[in-house]
Amino acid sequence: MARGRSAPVLGRNRSPPRTRPLHRLHQGARVSRTQKARRSPCPIACALDIMGDRWTLVVVRDLFAGKTHYHQFAASPERIATNILAQRLKMLEEQGVVTARKSAARAGSSEYSLTEKGRALYPVLEAMAAWSLKHVKGTKALIQVPVA
Repeated sequence: MARGRSAPVLGRNRSPPRTRPLHRLHQGARVSRTQKARRSPCPIACALDIMGDRWTLVVVRDLFAGKTHYHQFAASPERIATNILAQRLKMLEEQGVVTARKSAARAGSSEYSLTEKGRALYPVLEAMAAWSLKHVKGTKALIQVPVA
């Protein structure tokens, strides 16, 4: 090897492998406070930062199934703890996935509904359900969700 040059080290001075992104990122978009806390700009990581815990998509599923009130979500077979349910509903509202308004049916309670952004999750839930029914033993479709 020539004097003054060191042998190349794997992983250094190499261009990253050329890959095709799963989704094109929007360049020049304003970055919100929530986005600054994200792990990376990867679209899958960003979606998981919002939806990636064990309860959030269960709440979204219940909204698609027609549940609109807190007590209805709490009565789901997964038995979500009430403090977790309150946190998830608040976060989903902050993220623009659901809206909450005062309930006409129950004084002092809120009625929740999916926004357009929330309704856009339908194909995601549909794909997850199909995958689980095919690959996870003992899975059953217990809730029939109408098409959004």
